[in-house]
Amino acid sequence: MKAKSYPTKNDLPASLREKMIALLNARLVDSIDLQTQCKLAHWNVKGPDFISLHELFDKVNGDVEEYVDLIAERVVQLGGVAEGSIQSVVAHSHLKPYGARGGAGREHVEALSSALAAYGKLLRAAIDAADRAGDKDTADIFTEISRGTDKWLWFVEAHLQAAR
Repeated sequence: MKAKSYPTKNDLPASLREKMIALLNARLVDSIDLQTQCKLAHWNVKGPDFISLHELFDKVNGDVEEYVDLIAERVVQLGGVAEGSIQSVVAHSHLKPYGARGGAGREHVEALSSALAAYGKLLRAAIDAADRAGDKDTADIFTEISRGTDKWLWFVEAHLQAAR
């Protein structure tokens, strides 16, 4: 994705800001994709664990919605344009399509935990990229989101680890 940018008084060098805008926009589309996958799980889950999973998936979605906003706002802080359209998500998301097609709780737990794990891996690479580039603030945002994602992966995956 080609980074668009506008003049700003932010003291980071323009070349660094452009790199970070591109990196942030790449994770923005992944974040929006993850958010829609959370809602798919939330809306479609069925079975004996319905209410607990329905509520869990909605809580995960709530935090992912905050991640979307953090990333998009950082893009704009750096003088960029947040590329969060559905067209951008479809064209550029690095996440696999949502894996559950039925309603079984376990199927949704498998699909959402896989999406969270893939997203977490992308975030850790983004932390490293931002840190190497010298943008500690962007690295910090990705670190915050990574910690939250790992927490939600733990909560969701716990449903796979219980004996049935």
